[in-house]
Amino acid sequence: MKIIVAPDSFKGNMSAPEVCAVIEAGILRACKDAEVCKIPLADGGEGTARAVTQAAGGRFVKASVTGPLDGRIETEFGLIEGGRVAVLDMASASGIELVGRDKLNPMKATSYGTGELIAAALDTGAEELIIGIGGSATNDGGAGMISALGFRVLDDKGQPAGQGGEALAKIASVDCSGADKRLKNVSIKVACDVTNPLLGPKGASAIFGPQKGATPEMVKILDAGLARLGEAWIRAGLASDVERPGDGAAGGVGAALRICLGAVMESGAMLVMKYAGFFSRLEGTGLIITGEGMTDGQTSGGKLCSVVAREGRKAGIPVALISGALGGDAPNLLATFDYAVSIACGQNGLDAMIRDSKRDLLFAAENLMRAIAIGGKGKA
Repeated sequence: MKIIVAPDSFKGNMSAPEVCAVIEAGILRACKDAEVCKIPLADGGEGTARAVTQAAGGRFVKASVTGPLDGRIETEFGLIEGGRVAVLDMASASGIELVGRDKLNPMKATSYGTGELIAAALDTGAEELIIGIGGSATNDGGAGMISALGFRVLDDKGQPAGQGGEALAKIASVDCSGADKRLKNVSIKVACDVTNPLLGPKGASAIFGPQKGATPEMVKILDAGLARLGEAWIRAGLASDVERPGDGAAGGVGAALRICLGAVMESGAMLVMKYAGFFSRLEGTGLIITGEGMTDGQTSGGKLCSVVAREGRKAGIPVALISGALGGDAPNLLATFDYAVSIACGQNGLDAMIRDSKRDLLFAAENLMRAIAIGGKGKA
């Protein structure tokens, strides 16, 4: 049997290539003659640049940027198509995994390093940028990012408003006269599957702020601050509204990329799957296995694993989900996937689950293949 293994990373635990390797080992323990095709994927979050760059035979360029809570960090981006296209992860510059769980603070976290990463990509002469914006630690509306690219985000005295979500409340105007002129000559695609608006109960602060450490009071402050930033963009003539789907992605970076940099949103999952050669390898495939660290109600709303399932079913191929943990509504899971299982084996707490994850993932993959073998031997 030909089996495609096409997972996302298990965030904070295993990269997508590591997940592929463990699942492959489990498959081969139960079915030694299986043909395993490993396609590590991402949907705009951590690992997007690496997945696309490696699949396209590109190269990596190192960069030093400002981290989400200040301080310099070393990161990288990819160059593909002979250097014409640069592929970047916001997560590698301003990501939530760069901050300890006990230090998450969207009032302080800045997207400035993402702007520096964009500038570093422009320094190479790239004509097109693909930017994955999942996995951010920030809720600053991209104010830090555009500041690093020459925009001036000012308070009512004409001084820089500052960095982080706490600076949003001070914003009075945005001056784009000093913006990096190279931005006019580059096209930007944003790899993102989030469709939330910038503001309100389904906006950046309300939906994603708590994941980044925001308290209920912070959520109110951040939402009001993003509204001020939106008004400043409109007054500057940069935008007519801040209500487009995807504007709330990455704490408002989606809006900043659209409004200030002229970026176009694309499905992160579909973009990575295309570059990774997923569709060209479907012929002759008998099973697709996908996976992620946590499956919940957001998965079926367009996240990577559900997109893999949708495209697999279009091709008439069953799709199995092996997840670090399962949440949400069980009927919805089985409406999306042909098979869904959590690898957790009764551990108490996330740390214990992470500690045993490779062992449990190996077991789950082998167990799935054993179940398939039983089905093949069953009597009518």
